[in-house]
Amino acid sequence: MNEIFKKGSVLNLAQLVDYSAGGVISKQVLKSNAGNITLFSFDKGQGLSEHTAPFDAMVQILDGEAEIKIGGTPFLVKQGESIIMPANVTHALHAVEKFKMLLTMIRG
Repeated sequence: MNEIFKKGSVLNLAQLVDYSAGGVISKQVLKSNAGNITLFSFDKGQGLSEHTAPFDAMVQILDGEAEIKIGGTPFLVKQGESIIMPANVTHALHAVEKFKMLLTMIRG
């Protein structure tokens, strides 16, 4: 696997992913059998439709703000805040304004 992000170096995650007009960008930071860490950017109005995942996942908002629904309950999550999405519970994301996030999924 090619290293996108150099290990053993200081990373400013919010600067490592750009915004795309009308789109969503994802960049894999780390991937292993234990889980993965992915960097995302969402333009305003973009999102991920409701779905489930078999593992817990933590979202850290690096820039902007998102509405994250977990089990039908909406949460407004802003820069500097995080939320844990539990395994096997429906969740969806919507960009209230453009935002960047770090998604950490741990396989259990």
